[in-house]
Amino acid sequence: MSIPAELKYVDTHEWVRMEGDIAIIGITDFAQEQLGDVTFVELPAVGDTVAEGKEMGSVESVKAASDLFSPVSGEVLEVNPALENQPEILNSAPYTDGWMLKIKLSSQPATLISADEYKNVISA
Repeated sequence: MSIPAELKYVDTHEWVRMEGDIAIIGITDFAQEQLGDVTFVELPAVGDTVAEGKEMGSVESVKAASDLFSPVSGEVLEVNPALENQPEILNSAPYTDGWMLKIKLSSQPATLISADEYKNVISA
């Protein structure tokens, strides 16, 4: 299972790649593995605001549906258009082509953890 060291994580299994004041968000390899084959993704629209720790959408799979929680607060700048027709990208490339949102931060996130700390979360 892949847990890239350069990313930050939250214990609800979302990852964050910081690029200045822009946060790129997706779900972790662990999350997609637990879900199984992803069949649908519901995400906020461009221009919407999300709040750290609050629900921002959902992912449905052949096994279950799971809520997504925002690891940051800010305005949605971009939604990955590929996920609308190819939600299974979350299974095959959760850290690259399977990114979900780009968010302009309104504040610095408080709950992000390192890859090592995330490893402890999923091994507990």
